[in-house]
Amino acid sequence: MAQARDSERVPQAWDEQLRARGYRATPQRQLVLEAVARLGHATPEDVGAEVRQAARGVNISTIYRTLELLEQLGMVTHAHLGHGAPTYHLAADADHVHLVCRSCGKITEVSPEAVRPLVTALDAGQDFETDVGHLTVFGRCGQCRP
Repeated sequence: MAQARDSERVPQAWDEQLRARGYRATPQRQLVLEAVARLGHATPEDVGAEVRQAARGVNISTIYRTLELLEQLGMVTHAHLGHGAPTYHLAADADHVHLVCRSCGKITEVSPEAVRPLVTALDAGQDFETDVGHLTVFGRCGQCRP
């Protein structure tokens, strides 16, 4: 999740990013960005529940449309961490690989350097460029392994 930041600077930067791309910084967009920043890996339903604590009238379709727009603008990104809905996090915090325990569901973030040998081998051997930002590795964590 995001490192501690100046709480005034981040929303202003979001406003500037939206306006620079021709979009208004609406209260709903701001609330969705704040929820994603607070929650880290969050499904649209998680984001919706968080947003509705501040603005009860925001429905789930607004959350989905807003997340889709924010992803198109490069402000948030998603990952598939299981069979359910994708989870979203700020694009600025997306430089990591997800390790998901199939037993307990724990999600661990590791540096892309941890998979560099695999990425290099796929590039050299398969002429395949890996999108590490969407890479999720499933297995069992140390606490769940026998």
